[in-house]
Amino acid sequence: MKLFFAALLSLLFSMAAFAAVNANTASQQELESLNGIGPVKAKAIIDYRTKNGPFKSYADLENVPGIGAKTLEKLKADLQVGGNQAKAAAKAPAAKPATAKPTTVPAPAKKP
Repeated sequence: MKLFFAALLSLLFSMAAFAAVNANTASQQELESLNGIGPVKAKAIIDYRTKNGPFKSYADLENVPGIGAKTLEKLKADLQVGGNQAKAAAKAPAAKPATAKPTTVPAPAKKP
């Protein structure tokens, strides 16, 4: 049983390693988990997005000191920018609001 839990725990941690890191929301530690990003580059990414707002594209990352085309190419598989999740939600058709039709309730009959 212990072996099963150890395997399950190992699987969960390995799955987390494959998840894309969002450059607009990632902490310094999350950025440092990326291949080619150390403490200095992670801090530079955070400082840049704090000063200039969220990254809209991968090209915006090339404006960060220490991030060049080669580094960016390595990061594309593991790094997400531009709010891709929000765009997917925005593409879904919006539900039309229900319009309530006024209903008339008949007046109670008068007693003679």
